Amino acid sequence: MSSKIIIPIAVAISVIVTAGIMYAVGFEQEPQIVQVPTPEIVYVDKSVSEFFKGTNDIKQISSQEELASILEASSLFGGGFYDTRSIRVAAVEEAVMFDSAESATVSAPQAGFKGDDGGVDHSTTNVQVENVDEPDYLKNDSKYVYIVSRNTLSIIDAYPAEDAKLILKIALDIESQYIQNMFLNEDRLVIFYNGQSDEEIIPQFDFIPRPSYNPVTHALIVDVSDKENPTILKDYSIDGHFRDARMIGDYAYFVTNNHINHQNPRLPVIMEDSVRIMTPDAFYFDNIEEFSNFNTLTAIDIFGDTINSETFLMGYTGTFYVSENNFYLTYQQNMPFGYYENSSRDRFFDVIVPLLPNDIQDEIKNIQNDSSLNLSEQWIRISELMQNSYNEMDKKGKETLFEKIREALNEYDVKIQEENRKTIIHKIAIDEDKIEYVAKGEVPGRLLNQFSMDESEDRFRVATTIEYYIQHEGTIRSNAVYILDEQLNVVGELEDIAHDESIFSSRFMGDRLYLVTFEQIDPFFVIDLSTDTPKILGELKIPGFSNYLHPFDEDHVIGIGRDTKVTDNDRVQQLGIKIALFNVADVNNPKVLDDFVIGDRSSHSEAQYNHKAFFFDKTRSVLSIPISGDSESLEHITSKMFAPEYNRWSGFYVFDIDSVNGFSIKGAITHSDSDSRYYGMGDARTFYIGDVLYTASQGYLKMNSFENLEEINSIKLENTGKFIDYLEEPMMEMEPVR
Repeated sequence: MSSKIIIPIAVAISVIVTAGIMYAVGFEQEPQIVQVPTPEIVYVDKSVSEFFKGTNDIKQISSQEELASILEASSLFGGGFYDTRSIRVAAVEEAVMFDSAESATVSAPQAGFKGDDGGVDHSTTNVQVENVDEPDYLKNDSKYVYIVSRNTLSIIDAYPAEDAKLILKIALDIESQYIQNMFLNEDRLVIFYNGQSDEEIIPQFDFIPRPSYNPVTHALIVDVSDKENPTILKDYSIDGHFRDARMIGDYAYFVTNNHINHQNPRLPVIMEDSVRIMTPDAFYFDNIEEFSNFNTLTAIDIFGDTINSETFLMGYTGTFYVSENNFYLTYQQNMPFGYYENSSRDRFFDVIVPLLPNDIQDEIKNIQNDSSLNLSEQWIRISELMQNSYNEMDKKGKETLFEKIREALNEYDVKIQEENRKTIIHKIAIDEDKIEYVAKGEVPGRLLNQFSMDESEDRFRVATTIEYYIQHEGTIRSNAVYILDEQLNVVGELEDIAHDESIFSSRFMGDRLYLVTFEQIDPFFVIDLSTDTPKILGELKIPGFSNYLHPFDEDHVIGIGRDTKVTDNDRVQQLGIKIALFNVADVNNPKVLDDFVIGDRSSHSEAQYNHKAFFFDKTRSVLSIPISGDSESLEHITSKMFAPEYNRWSGFYVFDIDSVNGFSIKGAITHSDSDSRYYGMGDARTFYIGDVLYTASQGYLKMNSFENLEEINSIKLENTGKFIDYLEEPMMEMEPVR
């Protein structure tokens, strides 16, 4: 965008309501002129700002004072002058916002850790990228299992399974929180939880300071070498709500998101044990966009004292992709209100006026050039002129004119929506404690989750769903794949995939992309990515859909989702949980080697939407997925014990799987409790240590033989009926160790 372009923008409510006037005019009756008082429009030249010249470059924020000036300048984008003294109740607004709120190998990558513990073979968290660990509420090594739940940390001596026991359950002295995320690296845990800062501000036109609570993310580094006496080594706190994290080697990288407090804007700070240790370098972007959040990327060395952080003023980030070298932050572009107001003005003069009779066009130009009239007065005369012109037309003439205008407006609106409904991608290079911003890119459409993105050598690949609304036609939808270079410039694309459908799952594997879209049937696409010109190699259409795709080997892909059928009235009815094994050896003719349907539409599986609940081990060819459903609809369950109020069964279905015979049910592991009162089962995880298959839920950690699923041991995790003594020694040391 050239810095010389002048972009006028309305700071009062726009009065361009032409489309509404035209569509309100009936063909059977003559329109009536109705004069409505309208405010005057004042346009501001945004290019005069010293902060926003339209270069799209990244710029550093030098101070708190400059931050306030940048936000004041950017407030003009929103269609009105913003009074920076106005009050925001940060705690309430942020709580609502954040709580309402994701190379070809023979198997999926597992998380990498420092060194080798020398123990028995074991599995770890199911991750997207090899050597890039992802946080979870449960972590394990070759002997111990660590679980965070609510505000407690449990450590279980899990191997050998016959002697497994809970050796420690302690409560962390924190605000009432559900801790959901942590890393394990040798004898170090990194535990993340959300807290809040406590400040006081004076509301607008008030005189009494009142508390203002802002979200803070805590990162605790805990030494668990002594399992009965864990010690907190570091307690870092970073402004903002925890979004996501990754661990690479000895470094944990995590993103926090902090909504801007316009009354008292300030740069995020990092504290250690309540002492401020740094203010991250802060940056903003010279472009027309609403700046609503600070997104802070922080790197910490969990075995040392090194910490580094940078923060970026941008939109609300929610989906990330992380390779060993780069961190990609993405969000949906959010153009300011004033941008669309200006667009409505252009819409009228650029699209509608040229289709009016020539004499009307000339008179409208004369009205525009009359400097004695303000904008509101000009519009009153223009609308009178148009109404009089309509009154002189016959019915057929009006119908023809209005249809031409509708078609032209639809074309214009589609272009505007395609331009503004984009995914913004920010690339940040990471190397231990080094954080360096690299580039900004954009692609049309929206992402499904983290599996919609992938990095391969110097290329970044993205799959999106593109949708826009057309008057009288409804929502138009299609899908696309884009190839971006190192600077996030689009160098290749494949568009118009599966019209009127949305992406339900995607998986990049080397030079291929496996893509599932859905409306009534499940089109499974094999897409070639070996060059910068993506192309569809093969397509398969079957009933149902897959929410998650997982590599089996180079020629096979596992999918989990739902079976479906089309009813007599042409509606789609969802059925049971469906797992499928796709054979993609012949890329031009993919096939379903085998599938297996579990239960009916009452059945649910966390593995559909959380890849950490999906377990597959290629060495043993074993698949485990959590299932919850009406007990009468489920076969193969080993026990009829279920939550009595709902007649529900919860547990895990375990399969043998191979590329010749497909799925063979090994059995089911029951996690229901006769005293259960919850409807389903969450926090479902499967892992193994040695020859033991471990399954975890909110209530139990169960240990079963890999060979025949015979139960070896079981530990109840919740509601033990025992005291948790907050003052009992030994406890977690709260003083940092230097």
